[in-house]
Amino acid sequence: MPAVLQTRNHTMLFAALVLLLFLAVAVNLALGSVSISLPDLWRLLAAGPGDSAASFIVWKIRLPRAAAALLGGSFLAVSGLLLQVYFRNPIVGPFILGISSGATLMVGLVMLTTWALGFTGVGAYLTSLAALAGAVGAMLLVLSIASRVRQGVTLLIIGLMIGYLSSAVTSLLVTFAESERLKGFTLWTLGSFSGYRWQEVGVMALGGGIMLLGSYGLSKPLNAFLLGEDYAQTMGVNVRLFRLLVVFFACALAAMVTATAGPVAFVGLAVPHMARLLLRTSNNRLLIPAAALIGAGVTELCDLVARMLFAPIETPLSAVTSFFGAPVVIGLLLKRRGRS
Repeated sequence: MPAVLQTRNHTMLFAALVLLLFLAVAVNLALGSVSISLPDLWRLLAAGPGDSAASFIVWKIRLPRAAAALLGGSFLAVSGLLLQVYFRNPIVGPFILGISSGATLMVGLVMLTTWALGFTGVGAYLTSLAALAGAVGAMLLVLSIASRVRQGVTLLIIGLMIGYLSSAVTSLLVTFAESERLKGFTLWTLGSFSGYRWQEVGVMALGGGIMLLGSYGLSKPLNAFLLGEDYAQTMGVNVRLFRLLVVFFACALAAMVTATAGPVAFVGLAVPHMARLLLRTSNNRLLIPAAALIGAGVTELCDLVARMLFAPIETPLSAVTSFFGAPVVIGLLLKRRGRS
């Protein structure tokens, strides 16, 4: 395909992704137990926060949740893309290195034991702080190992073992936990973007924005790394620093989502495949922003389905993302195979 035509197709595709994301956010804000028409929604957004019930619903409940889902989906998608390029493995996701298991372990220690006693002053944030501590702890452990091992497969196996060990300890905590504590912990492990505050969204946007920019800055080394570590070295890539940065950005992006929303399955695994199949390229300068847009849109739609499917009962978000994403990826793969 000529370069000019390919560039035009990519531009049109990105414009379509932005439009679809905009529509997904608008629908997410309009629908719910109290439906708001699109004209009223635009009026409420233009007027800013107000005293009416509709304004409270939009500005205090739905808009922070929609923003969190948008950010969380983009972070997980880019995290998964980085790791799939790094390990050259299409079935690697952002939680393969034990990030989710580490966060779950720390939340289990807080929610299933008496560790939470004495921390009532930060009770609203204690679960998020515990999840963040567990995710960051797992990330630091993986980074320390990544600085010592050369083979990506070795790091992958060690990450899996860290995850299994964390899950084993969590299973022991569940076995001996009191039933009333177990319900809250189980709900957290299902993943949800409900209950987000603007402060949390601001922290996600600032920290995650820096990580996304850093990830995009690795586009050229990532492209070189696709052709092998030796080729990347000949192109002037500091491979050791590159490996640490990729693992750090991928783990940090996943950790920020897990700390506040709990484990959200499938997005980081499936969305990079969708981006590659839609753009038909391996150029990470295009794939990283495409994965961010697709991940945000997919997560917005899945969050809407989780709220609305069995309302007023909320469906587990991870279940919705899996049911939605798996058929899409299978269909895209079969379509590409049929064309080839």
